[in-house]
Amino acid sequence: MSSAATIANALGVILTRGFRSGLYRAVTLGVAPGLTETNYPILSSLARSSEPLSAANLAPGLGLDRSVVSRRATELIRAGLVTQQPGPGDRRQALLSLTPRGRTAIAETRCRLEAVIADHTRTWSDAERATLAALLSRFTATPLAATE
Repeated sequence: MSSAATIANALGVILTRGFRSGLYRAVTLGVAPGLTETNYPILSSLARSSEPLSAANLAPGLGLDRSVVSRRATELIRAGLVTQQPGPGDRRQALLSLTPRGRTAIAETRCRLEAVIADHTRTWSDAERATLAALLSRFTATPLAATE
């Protein structure tokens, strides 16, 4: 099997819903009421953004329909982790951003994620972990070309 095929297989496992759900469950369980493995990706995406985003802006990056993102964002709003404001140019547009509680929750989930990764790679050498980190950073630094 070629290196590209081995990488493709490994990425396929990481990208499966079961793998992601298990990982997200591990990092969200008990962090904040209302935060779940299904709405965590929205909270995480908002944390990575430097500006408020609409459900329509979030949806493509999450691979979800806008209506699904809206429903899950509503859960986060009810939990006090996300706030919603009207868009400056179109008051019908709802812009989402983290609340202070949301920022605290994302900080906790990121600490947990680091702990899960550290545990998962505990038998690896420091050099192996550093190599994986460097190669993943390099791989994700340039977006893959969109195909239609």
